[in-house]
Amino acid sequence: MEALSPACDTRFIFGLLLRPKPFRVEVKNGKIVSIVKEEERLWSSKLGQVIDYGDAVVMPGLIDVHAHLDDPGRTEWEGFPSGTKAAAAGGITTLVDMPLNSFPSTVSRDTLKLKIKSAENRIHVDVGFWGGLVPENAFNHSALEDLLNAGALGLKSFMCPSGIDDFPMTNISHIKEGLSILAKFRRPLLVHSEIQKDLESPLGLEEDGANDPRSYSTYLKTRPPSMEEAAIRELLTVSKDTRIGGPLVGAHLHIVHLSDSSSSLNLIKEAKRGGDSLTVETCPHYLAFSAEEIKDGDTRFKCAPPIRDAVNREKLWEAVMEGHIDMLSSDHSPTEPKLKLLEEGNFLKAWGGISSLQFVLPVTWSYGRKYGVTLEQLALWWSERPAKLAGQELKGSIAVGNYADIVVWEPEVEFNLNDEYPVYLKHPGISAYMGSKLYGRVSATFVRGNLVYKEKNHATAACGVPILAI
Repeated sequence: MEALSPACDTRFIFGLLLRPKPFRVEVKNGKIVSIVKEEERLWSSKLGQVIDYGDAVVMPGLIDVHAHLDDPGRTEWEGFPSGTKAAAAGGITTLVDMPLNSFPSTVSRDTLKLKIKSAENRIHVDVGFWGGLVPENAFNHSALEDLLNAGALGLKSFMCPSGIDDFPMTNISHIKEGLSILAKFRRPLLVHSEIQKDLESPLGLEEDGANDPRSYSTYLKTRPPSMEEAAIRELLTVSKDTRIGGPLVGAHLHIVHLSDSSSSLNLIKEAKRGGDSLTVETCPHYLAFSAEEIKDGDTRFKCAPPIRDAVNREKLWEAVMEGHIDMLSSDHSPTEPKLKLLEEGNFLKAWGGISSLQFVLPVTWSYGRKYGVTLEQLALWWSERPAKLAGQELKGSIAVGNYADIVVWEPEVEFNLNDEYPVYLKHPGISAYMGSKLYGRVSATFVRGNLVYKEKNHATAACGVPILAI
């Protein structure tokens, strides 16, 4: 097991020392078959090898439920091979790919089949797929059912323009129709929750002295917190129907990449207290960065919703620590460097999206240390709750019967993200994290018992499998 296997073979039997707790994990046929105290010498079967990573932490592999891998159709932006190699190097063992930024967008049975075919034998971690809820399929119940029967883990929609021509925005009527179908399948609807209101020119401002397009504050004006609040307020008019006894019971609403920690978060908290079937995520870039720190022209930091001020960041951390925000996701949204307009530095015209997939574990840990983040919380935010959202009962925790999806990492090891550090994303230079100093180096990643990454090396074979809802 010292050298990475060139083949995928889940029949391999091995034991792994589990820390921070003194236990050993026995893996056979890709699953965890026993967990015993370290001092116990009896094992349920003959082990091929016992692997000891010393003082490193052994945790369930991360599950990222919000990533854009852009495959097929826009592989010049990312692609399954580079994206999943980056995921493996970051301790992510399962990704759920978004239905847009690939081409065509995943809005039908046929387009989902295209995506599955593109993923086969090209993914280094397991990958599931969200389908798209768009106006053309929202009222076509048979089309939505076909998409879900083909294996989509749930649906995703936008309440504002997505920037992708074949993925138009939905209104609350489309969303309610989608939830009525999802209720039958007991799968979630993920929503980009922004509505353009109260702005005469929502996506652009006059480029005068007060609104320099190279200034991040200019972009920030185009997407105020009121856009998130307005969208969430509308969503909650239908989410109440997901309560026990309601007409949409069985459906679940998930708000992606929450940025506003004030009115929007308060609305979500109130809905949860009322019994709505509702969860919410935020992203490491909202917890790591603040608007005041973003330099003129540095369009690597452009995303939607935007990164807000330092006071907002502190309130987001408070909400995460107190459990009001359920989980974290990357919202890895790369593109070609030319579309980020790095030389021009125009925040109003540059493509939005933070490239982050490989870094989310060390970023969360590095910035969370001062708030007292624990290893158990990391596993909750990045493994257990995402697994539940995506309907993956055999993932998300180190437990007997679960897949052996495991990350081994060293929380105290410091490293610099620079040109010498191996980054497997297709375009590392567009990531806002490059140049950062972080803690928490990933040593090894196992997917279904296969060692897919170890110390700057990947297994030759792409051992990940497409995940389809049953």
